[in-house]
Amino acid sequence: MSQTNQPVATGRCPGCEEPVDTGDLFCGACGYDLSAVAAATPQADHPTVAINGAAAAASWPPAPAETASAAVQAPSDLSGTTSGGTELPSAVRTDDPPAPGEYPLPDPRTVEPTPAAGTKICVACRSGRIDEDGYCENCGHAQPRERDHMEEELGAVAAVSDRGLRHHRNEDAYAVSSTALPDGSPAVIAVVCDGVSSATRPDEASAAAAVAANETLLAALPRGTHPQQAMHEAILAAAESVNSLVTEPGQAQEHDPNRHTNAPACTIVSAIVAGGLLVVGWVGDSRVYWVPDDRTAHPSRLTEDDSWAAQMVATGLMNEEQAYADERAHAITGWLGADAYELEPHTASFKPDRTGVVVVCTDGLWNYAEAAEEMAAAVPADAGARPLHCAQVLVGHALDGGGHDNVTVAVLPFLVPPTGAGSAYDGA
Repeated sequence: MSQTNQPVATGRCPGCEEPVDTGDLFCGACGYDLSAVAAATPQADHPTVAINGAAAAASWPPAPAETASAAVQAPSDLSGTTSGGTELPSAVRTDDPPAPGEYPLPDPRTVEPTPAAGTKICVACRSGRIDEDGYCENCGHAQPRERDHMEEELGAVAAVSDRGLRHHRNEDAYAVSSTALPDGSPAVIAVVCDGVSSATRPDEASAAAAVAANETLLAALPRGTHPQQAMHEAILAAAESVNSLVTEPGQAQEHDPNRHTNAPACTIVSAIVAGGLLVVGWVGDSRVYWVPDDRTAHPSRLTEDDSWAAQMVATGLMNEEQAYADERAHAITGWLGADAYELEPHTASFKPDRTGVVVVCTDGLWNYAEAAEEMAAAVPADAGARPLHCAQVLVGHALDGGGHDNVTVAVLPFLVPPTGAGSAYDGA
Protein backbone atom coordinates (compact mmCIF):
# COMPACT_ATOMS: atom_id res chain seq x y z
CA MET A 1 0.00 0.00 0.00
CA SER A 2 1.48 3.30 -1.05
CA GLN A 3 1.16 6.48 0.94
CA THR A 4 2.21 10.08 0.37
CA ASN A 5 5.01 11.22 2.71
CA GLN A 6 4.09 14.52 4.29
CA PRO A 7 5.76 16.11 7.26
CA VAL A 8 3.87 16.15 10.57
CA ALA A 9 2.29 19.46 11.38
CA THR A 10 2.35 19.06 15.15
CA GLY A 11 5.23 19.10 17.66
CA ARG A 12 4.32 15.72 19.22
CA CYS A 13 3.94 12.19 17.91
CA PRO A 14 0.26 11.26 17.61
CA GLY A 15 1.09 7.72 18.80
CA CYS A 16 3.15 8.26 21.98
CA GLU A 17 3.10 12.03 22.52
CA GLU A 18 6.90 12.22 22.32
CA PRO A 19 8.27 15.51 20.91
CA VAL A 20 9.16 15.40 17.18
CA ASP A 21 10.81 17.87 14.91
CA THR A 22 9.20 19.48 11.92
CA GLY A 23 10.00 17.39 8.88
CA ASP A 24 10.45 14.07 10.72
CA LEU A 25 8.87 11.24 8.76
CA PHE A 26 8.97 8.72 11.65
CA CYS A 27 8.80 9.00 15.48
CA GLY A 28 12.11 8.24 17.03
CA ALA A 29 10.45 6.74 20.12
CA CYS A 30 7.69 4.50 18.78
CA GLY A 31 8.35 4.45 15.01
CA TYR A 32 5.01 6.03 14.17
CA ASP A 33 4.70 6.93 10.46
CA LEU A 34 4.38 10.72 10.74
CA SER A 35 3.90 11.11 7.03
CA ALA A 36 0.38 9.54 7.37
CA VAL A 37 -0.92 12.45 9.44
CA ALA A 38 -2.99 15.00 7.57
CA ALA A 39 -1.07 18.18 7.14
CA ALA A 40 -1.75 21.51 8.84
CA THR A 41 -5.46 21.28 9.84
CA PRO A 42 -6.90 22.82 13.05
CA GLN A 43 -7.10 20.18 15.88
CA ALA A 44 -9.56 19.88 18.76
CA ASP A 45 -8.45 20.70 22.27
CA HIS A 46 -8.66 17.00 23.24
CA PRO A 47 -7.99 14.78 20.23
CA THR A 48 -8.94 11.14 20.44
CA VAL A 49 -5.98 9.02 21.52
CA ALA A 50 -5.21 6.16 19.17
CA ILE A 51 -5.19 2.63 20.55
CA ASN A 52 -2.96 -0.10 19.18
CA GLY A 53 -1.40 2.24 16.64
CA ALA A 54 -4.68 3.20 14.90
CA ALA A 55 -6.18 6.65 14.98
CA ALA A 56 -9.88 6.74 16.00
CA ALA A 57 -11.29 10.17 15.39
CA ALA A 58 -14.62 10.89 17.07
CA SER A 59 -17.42 11.79 14.73
CA TRP A 60 -21.18 12.05 15.43
CA PRO A 61 -23.81 11.57 12.73
CA PRO A 62 -25.68 14.69 11.81
CA ALA A 63 -29.01 15.24 13.53
CA PRO A 64 -31.99 14.21 11.39
CA ALA A 65 -34.24 16.88 10.08
CA GLU A 66 -37.28 17.62 12.24
CA THR A 67 -40.46 15.78 11.34
CA ALA A 68 -44.01 15.97 12.66
CA SER A 69 -44.36 14.01 15.95
CA ALA A 70 -46.32 10.78 15.81
CA ALA A 71 -49.65 10.51 17.71
CA VAL A 72 -49.24 9.42 21.35
CA GLN A 73 -50.84 6.03 22.26
CA ALA A 74 -52.13 5.15 25.69
CA PRO A 75 -51.65 1.59 26.96
CA SER A 76 -55.40 1.09 26.82
CA ASP A 77 -55.33 1.72 23.04
CA LEU A 78 -53.52 -1.59 22.57
CA SER A 79 -55.53 -4.77 22.85
CA GLY A 80 -52.69 -6.88 24.29
CA THR A 81 -52.73 -10.62 24.78
CA THR A 82 -52.55 -13.06 27.65
CA SER A 83 -49.60 -15.40 28.12
CA GLY A 84 -51.65 -17.97 26.23
CA GLY A 85 -52.04 -15.73 23.21
CA THR A 86 -55.72 -14.84 23.65
CA GLU A 87 -56.99 -11.26 23.72
CA LEU A 88 -57.36 -9.45 26.99
CA PRO A 89 -60.78 -8.00 27.90
CA SER A 90 -60.87 -4.37 26.84
CA ALA A 91 -63.01 -3.15 29.76
CA VAL A 92 -61.56 -2.39 33.19
CA ARG A 93 -63.19 -4.41 36.00
CA THR A 94 -64.91 -2.41 38.74
CA ASP A 95 -66.93 -3.32 41.82
CA ASP A 96 -69.96 -3.76 39.60
CA PRO A 97 -70.71 -7.32 38.48
CA PRO A 98 -69.22 -8.19 35.08
CA ALA A 99 -71.41 -8.29 32.04
CA PRO A 100 -72.51 -11.74 30.85
CA GLY A 101 -69.64 -13.46 29.10
CA GLU A 102 -67.09 -10.79 30.05
CA TYR A 103 -65.31 -13.03 32.53
CA PRO A 104 -65.48 -16.82 32.81
CA LEU A 105 -67.51 -17.93 35.84
CA PRO A 106 -66.56 -20.98 37.96
CA ASP A 107 -68.29 -24.22 37.16
CA PRO A 108 -70.93 -24.74 39.87
CA ARG A 109 -70.37 -28.48 39.64
CA THR A 110 -66.83 -28.10 40.98
CA VAL A 111 -67.34 -25.35 43.59
CA GLU A 112 -68.48 -26.10 47.14
CA PRO A 113 -71.61 -24.00 47.83
CA THR A 114 -71.46 -21.43 50.63
CA PRO A 115 -72.81 -23.05 53.83
CA ALA A 116 -76.13 -21.80 55.09
CA ALA A 117 -76.18 -19.51 58.09
CA GLY A 118 -75.88 -21.48 61.32
CA THR A 119 -74.20 -24.46 59.69
CA LYS A 120 -71.29 -25.73 61.79
CA ILE A 121 -67.97 -25.84 59.92
CA CYS A 122 -64.97 -27.98 60.86
CA VAL A 123 -62.41 -26.22 63.05
CA ALA A 124 -59.61 -28.17 61.33
CA CYS A 125 -60.21 -27.95 57.56
CA ARG A 126 -62.60 -24.96 57.75
CA SER A 127 -64.77 -26.38 54.98
CA GLY A 128 -66.45 -29.64 55.97
CA ARG A 129 -69.84 -29.84 57.63
CA ILE A 130 -70.26 -31.52 61.00
CA ASP A 131 -72.38 -34.67 61.24
CA GLU A 132 -74.68 -35.62 64.11
CA ASP A 133 -71.88 -37.49 65.89
CA GLY A 134 -69.63 -34.42 65.99
CA TYR A 135 -67.21 -35.38 63.21
CA CYS A 136 -66.26 -33.47 60.06
CA GLU A 137 -67.75 -34.98 56.88
CA ASN A 138 -64.72 -33.76 54.93
CA CYS A 139 -61.63 -34.61 57.00
CA GLY A 140 -63.12 -36.72 59.79
CA HIS A 141 -61.76 -34.47 62.57
CA ALA A 142 -63.63 -34.73 65.89
CA GLN A 143 -65.05 -31.36 66.84
CA PRO A 144 -64.80 -29.80 70.31
CA ARG A 145 -68.03 -30.22 72.23
CA GLU A 146 -69.92 -27.21 73.47
CA ARG A 147 -69.22 -28.20 77.09
CA ASP A 148 -65.47 -28.69 76.60
CA HIS A 149 -64.92 -25.14 77.88
CA MET A 150 -67.59 -22.85 79.30
CA GLU A 151 -67.46 -19.47 81.00
CA GLU A 152 -70.15 -17.27 82.50
CA GLU A 153 -70.21 -14.08 84.55
CA LEU A 154 -73.20 -12.39 86.18
CA GLY A 155 -71.55 -9.45 87.92
CA ALA A 156 -71.47 -10.82 91.47
CA VAL A 157 -70.67 -14.41 90.45
CA ALA A 158 -68.68 -16.15 87.73
CA ALA A 159 -67.90 -19.72 86.73
CA VAL A 160 -65.54 -21.56 84.37
CA SER A 161 -65.64 -25.23 83.41
CA ASP A 162 -63.05 -27.09 81.32
CA ARG A 163 -62.71 -30.65 80.01
CA GLY A 164 -59.16 -30.88 81.26
CA LEU A 165 -56.24 -32.54 79.52
CA ARG A 166 -57.01 -36.24 79.97
CA HIS A 167 -60.79 -36.76 79.75
CA HIS A 168 -62.50 -37.16 76.37
CA ARG A 169 -65.49 -35.04 77.47
CA ASN A 170 -66.55 -32.62 80.19
CA GLU A 171 -68.81 -34.36 82.70
CA ASP A 172 -69.03 -31.31 85.02
CA ALA A 173 -71.82 -28.74 84.95
CA TYR A 174 -72.62 -25.51 86.74
CA ALA A 175 -75.37 -22.93 87.15
CA VAL A 176 -74.93 -19.36 88.37
CA SER A 177 -77.73 -16.89 88.98
CA SER A 178 -78.99 -14.09 91.20
CA THR A 179 -82.34 -13.06 92.59
CA ALA A 180 -83.75 -10.83 95.36
CA LEU A 181 -84.95 -11.63 98.84
CA PRO A 182 -88.34 -10.31 100.03
CA ASP A 183 -86.64 -7.23 101.50
CA GLY A 184 -85.07 -6.43 98.11
CA SER A 185 -81.53 -7.39 99.04
CA PRO A 186 -79.64 -9.56 96.53
CA ALA A 187 -79.11 -13.30 96.71
CA VAL A 188 -76.35 -14.83 94.59
CA ILE A 189 -76.26 -18.54 93.74
CA ALA A 190 -73.62 -20.93 92.43
CA VAL A 191 -74.20 -24.65 91.82
CA VAL A 192 -71.41 -27.01 90.71
CA CYS A 193 -71.94 -30.69 89.82
CA ASP A 194 -69.41 -33.40 88.96
CA GLY A 195 -70.58 -36.43 86.96
CA VAL A 196 -69.51 -39.82 88.29
CA SER A 197 -67.41 -41.21 85.43
CA SER A 198 -68.03 -44.86 86.34
CA ALA A 199 -71.78 -44.33 85.93
CA THR A 200 -73.74 -44.12 82.69
CA ARG A 201 -74.45 -40.65 81.21
CA PRO A 202 -72.59 -38.73 83.92
CA ASP A 203 -72.60 -35.56 81.80
CA GLU A 204 -76.41 -35.65 81.63
CA ALA A 205 -76.66 -36.28 85.36
CA SER A 206 -74.54 -33.26 86.28
CA ALA A 207 -76.39 -30.99 83.87
CA ALA A 208 -79.82 -32.08 85.15
CA ALA A 209 -78.79 -31.65 88.78
CA ALA A 210 -77.34 -28.17 88.27
CA VAL A 211 -80.44 -26.93 86.48
CA ALA A 212 -82.86 -28.41 89.03
CA ALA A 213 -81.01 -27.06 92.06
CA ASN A 214 -80.68 -23.59 90.56
CA GLU A 215 -84.35 -23.40 89.59
CA THR A 216 -85.42 -24.51 93.06
CA LEU A 217 -83.32 -21.83 94.73
CA LEU A 218 -84.58 -19.13 92.37
CA ALA A 219 -88.14 -20.06 93.29
CA ALA A 220 -87.63 -20.45 97.06
CA LEU A 221 -85.50 -17.46 98.02
CA PRO A 222 -87.83 -14.68 96.78
CA ARG A 223 -90.66 -16.33 98.74
CA GLY A 224 -88.74 -15.80 101.98
CA THR A 225 -87.58 -19.38 102.52
CA HIS A 226 -84.49 -19.38 104.70
CA PRO A 227 -81.42 -19.93 102.50
CA GLN A 228 -80.34 -23.03 104.44
CA GLN A 229 -83.78 -24.61 104.09
CA ALA A 230 -83.87 -23.60 100.42
CA MET A 231 -80.48 -25.27 99.96
CA HIS A 232 -81.76 -28.53 101.44
CA GLU A 233 -84.78 -28.49 99.12
CA ALA A 234 -82.57 -27.71 96.13
CA ILE A 235 -80.39 -30.78 96.73
CA LEU A 236 -83.47 -33.00 97.01
CA ALA A 237 -84.79 -31.57 93.74
CA ALA A 238 -81.42 -32.16 92.08
CA ALA A 239 -81.44 -35.79 93.26
CA GLU A 240 -84.91 -36.31 91.87
CA SER A 241 -83.90 -34.91 88.50
CA VAL A 242 -80.97 -37.34 88.29
CA ASN A 243 -83.16 -40.26 89.37
CA SER A 244 -85.63 -39.45 86.60
CA LEU A 245 -82.95 -40.03 83.96
CA VAL A 246 -83.29 -43.78 84.60
CA THR A 247 -86.87 -43.85 83.31
CA GLU A 248 -86.44 -41.56 80.31
CA PRO A 249 -87.60 -42.96 76.97
CA GLY A 250 -84.99 -45.19 75.44
CA GLN A 251 -83.37 -45.89 78.80
CA ALA A 252 -84.01 -48.51 81.48
CA GLN A 253 -87.74 -48.73 82.29
CA GLU A 254 -89.52 -49.18 85.62
CA HIS A 255 -90.09 -52.92 85.09
CA ASP A 256 -86.34 -53.51 84.51
CA PRO A 257 -84.96 -55.12 87.71
CA ASN A 258 -81.47 -53.75 86.92
CA ARG A 259 -82.55 -50.19 86.24
CA HIS A 260 -80.68 -48.85 89.31
CA THR A 261 -77.42 -50.63 88.44
CA ASN A 262 -74.78 -48.13 87.30
CA ALA A 263 -77.46 -45.44 86.96
CA PRO A 264 -76.58 -41.84 86.00
CA ALA A 265 -74.92 -40.17 88.98
CA CYS A 266 -73.13 -37.00 90.06
CA THR A 267 -72.02 -35.02 93.09
CA ILE A 268 -73.27 -31.54 93.95
CA VAL A 269 -72.00 -28.53 95.87
CA SER A 270 -73.66 -25.15 96.08
CA ALA A 271 -73.27 -21.78 97.78
CA ILE A 272 -75.63 -18.87 98.43
CA VAL A 273 -74.56 -15.38 99.46
CA ALA A 274 -77.64 -13.59 100.83
CA GLY A 275 -78.56 -11.30 103.71
CA GLY A 276 -75.06 -11.29 105.18
CA LEU A 277 -75.01 -15.10 105.27
CA LEU A 278 -72.94 -17.63 103.40
CA VAL A 279 -74.88 -20.89 103.05
CA VAL A 280 -73.35 -24.04 101.56
CA GLY A 281 -74.79 -27.44 100.70
CA TRP A 282 -73.29 -30.60 99.23
CA VAL A 283 -73.37 -34.32 98.57
CA GLY A 284 -70.12 -35.93 97.44
CA ASP A 285 -66.56 -34.67 97.33
CA SER A 286 -66.85 -31.28 95.58
CA ARG A 287 -65.89 -28.45 97.92
CA VAL A 288 -66.38 -24.85 99.07
CA TYR A 289 -63.43 -22.72 100.26
CA TRP A 290 -63.51 -19.34 102.01
CA VAL A 291 -60.64 -17.01 101.09
CA PRO A 292 -60.64 -13.61 102.87
CA ASP A 293 -59.35 -10.54 101.05
CA ASP A 294 -57.01 -9.95 103.98
CA ARG A 295 -54.50 -12.71 103.32
CA THR A 296 -53.14 -12.42 106.86
CA ALA A 297 -56.45 -13.97 108.01
CA HIS A 298 -56.91 -17.71 107.80
CA PRO A 299 -58.73 -19.26 104.80
CA SER A 300 -61.06 -22.19 105.46
CA ARG A 301 -62.59 -25.24 103.81
CA LEU A 302 -66.33 -25.18 104.53
CA THR A 303 -67.34 -28.69 103.43
CA GLU A 304 -66.47 -32.26 104.42
CA ASP A 305 -66.08 -34.86 101.69
CA ASP A 306 -68.37 -37.84 101.33
CA SER A 307 -65.39 -40.08 100.57
CA TRP A 308 -63.52 -43.10 101.83
CA ALA A 309 -60.62 -40.95 103.02
CA ALA A 310 -62.91 -38.64 105.00
CA GLN A 311 -64.55 -41.64 106.66
CA MET A 312 -61.19 -43.05 107.68
CA VAL A 313 -60.22 -39.73 109.26
CA ALA A 314 -63.61 -39.27 110.95
CA THR A 315 -63.49 -42.70 112.55
CA GLY A 316 -59.89 -42.21 113.69
CA LEU A 317 -58.58 -45.17 111.70
CA MET A 318 -56.12 -42.98 109.76
CA ASN A 319 -54.82 -39.46 109.92
CA GLU A 320 -55.54 -37.16 106.97
CA GLU A 321 -52.13 -37.61 105.37
CA GLN A 322 -52.41 -41.40 105.47
CA ALA A 323 -55.99 -41.47 104.23
CA TYR A 324 -55.47 -39.22 101.22
CA ALA A 325 -52.30 -41.10 100.26
CA ASP A 326 -54.33 -44.31 99.87
CA GLU A 327 -55.50 -45.28 96.38
CA ARG A 328 -59.07 -45.50 97.73
CA ALA A 329 -59.02 -41.92 98.99
CA HIS A 330 -61.29 -40.48 96.30
CA ALA A 331 -63.87 -43.26 96.34
CA ILE A 332 -67.06 -41.36 97.14
CA THR A 333 -69.60 -42.54 99.71
CA GLY A 334 -72.34 -40.08 98.80
CA TRP A 335 -73.79 -39.00 95.43
CA LEU A 336 -77.01 -38.17 93.59
CA GLY A 337 -78.45 -41.05 91.59
CA ALA A 338 -80.93 -43.91 91.65
CA ASP A 339 -78.25 -46.28 92.94
CA ALA A 340 -77.20 -44.08 95.87
CA TYR A 341 -77.26 -45.88 99.24
CA GLU A 342 -79.00 -43.09 101.11
CA LEU A 343 -79.36 -39.42 100.30
CA GLU A 344 -78.05 -37.21 103.10
CA PRO A 345 -77.86 -33.54 102.02
CA HIS A 346 -75.33 -31.56 104.05
CA THR A 347 -75.96 -27.86 104.68
CA ALA A 348 -74.23 -25.23 106.80
CA SER A 349 -74.50 -21.47 107.35
CA PHE A 350 -71.68 -19.02 108.06
CA LYS A 351 -71.52 -15.32 108.83
CA PRO A 352 -68.10 -13.99 107.75
CA ASP A 353 -66.95 -10.84 109.54
CA ARG A 354 -64.82 -9.59 106.60
CA THR A 355 -64.85 -9.42 102.85
CA GLY A 356 -63.53 -12.27 100.75
CA VAL A 357 -64.40 -14.73 98.01
CA VAL A 358 -66.17 -18.07 98.06
CA VAL A 359 -64.62 -20.73 95.81
CA VAL A 360 -67.00 -23.54 94.79
CA CYS A 361 -65.19 -26.30 92.90
CA THR A 362 -64.92 -29.92 91.83
CA ASP A 363 -62.00 -32.16 92.75
CA GLY A 364 -60.52 -31.36 89.35
CA LEU A 365 -59.28 -28.16 91.01
CA TRP A 366 -58.74 -29.06 94.66
CA ASN A 367 -56.61 -32.05 93.71
CA TYR A 368 -54.00 -29.39 92.90
CA ALA A 369 -54.76 -27.10 95.87
CA GLU A 370 -56.16 -29.33 98.59
CA ALA A 371 -55.37 -27.39 101.74
CA ALA A 372 -57.15 -24.09 102.32
CA GLU A 373 -53.80 -22.29 102.39
CA GLU A 374 -52.89 -23.77 98.99
CA MET A 375 -56.20 -22.65 97.53
CA ALA A 376 -55.77 -19.15 98.96
CA ALA A 377 -52.29 -18.95 97.43
CA ALA A 378 -53.77 -19.75 93.98
CA VAL A 379 -56.55 -17.14 94.27
CA PRO A 380 -55.55 -13.75 92.75
CA ALA A 381 -55.44 -10.78 95.13
CA ASP A 382 -58.14 -8.95 93.12
CA ALA A 383 -60.53 -11.92 93.05
CA GLY A 384 -63.33 -9.97 94.69
CA ALA A 385 -63.29 -7.32 91.97
CA ARG A 386 -62.69 -9.78 89.10
CA PRO A 387 -64.47 -13.07 89.84
CA LEU A 388 -64.33 -14.33 86.24
CA HIS A 389 -60.60 -13.69 86.05
CA CYS A 390 -60.19 -15.52 89.35
CA ALA A 391 -62.09 -18.55 88.03
CA GLN A 392 -59.98 -18.53 84.86
CA VAL A 393 -56.78 -18.41 86.88
CA LEU A 394 -57.89 -21.31 89.09
CA VAL A 395 -58.80 -23.47 86.09
CA GLY A 396 -55.42 -22.61 84.61
CA HIS A 397 -53.78 -23.66 87.88
CA ALA A 398 -55.37 -27.11 87.56
CA LEU A 399 -54.42 -27.46 83.90
CA ASP A 400 -50.85 -26.43 84.65
CA GLY A 401 -50.79 -29.06 87.39
CA GLY A 402 -51.71 -31.82 84.93
CA GLY A 403 -55.44 -31.43 84.25
CA HIS A 404 -56.16 -35.09 84.98
CA ASP A 405 -59.87 -34.43 85.56
CA ASN A 406 -62.61 -32.07 84.43
CA VAL A 407 -62.24 -28.72 86.21
CA THR A 408 -65.13 -26.49 87.30
CA VAL A 409 -64.90 -23.41 89.52
CA ALA A 410 -67.44 -20.80 90.61
CA VAL A 411 -66.35 -17.65 92.46
CA LEU A 412 -68.70 -15.51 94.58
CA PRO A 413 -67.40 -12.29 96.17
CA PHE A 414 -68.68 -11.74 99.71
CA LEU A 415 -69.18 -8.22 101.04
CA VAL A 416 -69.85 -7.55 104.71
CA PRO A 417 -73.16 -5.66 105.03
CA PRO A 418 -72.82 -2.09 106.36
CA THR A 419 -73.31 -1.71 110.11
CA GLY A 420 -76.99 -1.36 110.94
CA ALA A 421 -78.22 -2.83 107.69
CA GLY A 422 -81.26 -5.01 108.36
CA SER A 423 -81.87 -8.48 106.99
CA ALA A 424 -84.54 -11.14 107.35
CA TYR A 425 -81.83 -13.59 108.39
CA ASP A 426 -79.81 -11.50 110.86
CA GLY A 427 -80.88 -13.74 113.70
CA ALA A 428 -79.73 -16.89 111.97
